[in-house]
Amino acid sequence: MTETEPPELPRGIALAWGVAADPQRGPKREMSVEKIVDAAVELADAEGIGAVSMAAVAAKLGFTPMSLYRYVSAKDDLLLLMQEQATGLPPESHLEVDGWRERMLALYEEQVLLYLRHPWMLSLPINGSPITPNSSAWLDASLAALESTPLTADERVAVALAVTGDARWCGIVQAGYTAQSRGSGLTPEEVAVREATLYDRVITADEFPALRRAIEEDVFLSPADPFRFGMERMLDGVAAYIATLDRDEPRDPSDEWVALDPAELAGDRRLREAQKAVREAEKMLRAARKVERQTLREAGERLAKAAKSA
Repeated sequence: MTETEPPELPRGIALAWGVAADPQRGPKREMSVEKIVDAAVELADAEGIGAVSMAAVAAKLGFTPMSLYRYVSAKDDLLLLMQEQATGLPPESHLEVDGWRERMLALYEEQVLLYLRHPWMLSLPINGSPITPNSSAWLDASLAALESTPLTADERVAVALAVTGDARWCGIVQAGYTAQSRGSGLTPEEVAVREATLYDRVITADEFPALRRAIEEDVFLSPADPFRFGMERMLDGVAAYIATLDRDEPRDPSDEWVALDPAELAGDRRLREAQKAVREAEKMLRAARKVERQTLREAGERLAKAAKSA
């Protein structure tokens, strides 16, 4: 049996770990990967990820684009290094609290703040696991916080991913409100009021009864943090599960994870066509129900009018 060679690290990952070969030659004036990434992050923070290009970064540093390619050979590598730098290391403050739950909450809050400081990170595609030092450090911190629990390694990773996912979703929404505020000149509170007003205009009790009731209870103007509530309840579930393990209760076989259907992952053409047909049918059903509700209202109005005139 022959041993296979381990795969070579992609250049962007190798740069992140500091194991990539240095360029053979460079511009006369001093330049480094670190300075290139610093300039790119400054551009993204100030103007958004759309402002970042090899030409724009080169201009900011006073060099030609070709000189940058000697250090960072592709824009995708630059984006990966930007994400790595902006991510940074998890703050030591999460170690100052006791208990796995409190530490996971602290890491959640820090990740939300991270996305608010660098909202452009949210627009970068997720291309598998981020095998870079800082991103690995965040995952390591979450797994370390859960080591005192009886969770299996798979379960600890699942909880860590759930916390990260909730933080990212919160960051996406909060960054969206911040962008609206900057673009409109309104305060975040005024943006929320405008949004609530628009909902009030288009959401009817006939078509969306539960949502209408929520609007009338001023849910969109509530100061409560729905993301923190969801995070707390998710951790409640993990704590309840851990309690069953502490009591040595057998694991439920139905809790075993089920992999995604290979056909879904493969993007089968016939499956996509069938799913499209389902969406079209659902759209027609919604339209038909809307007509039905309108017809019922009109019929009720006619009956009331007939009774009044009788």
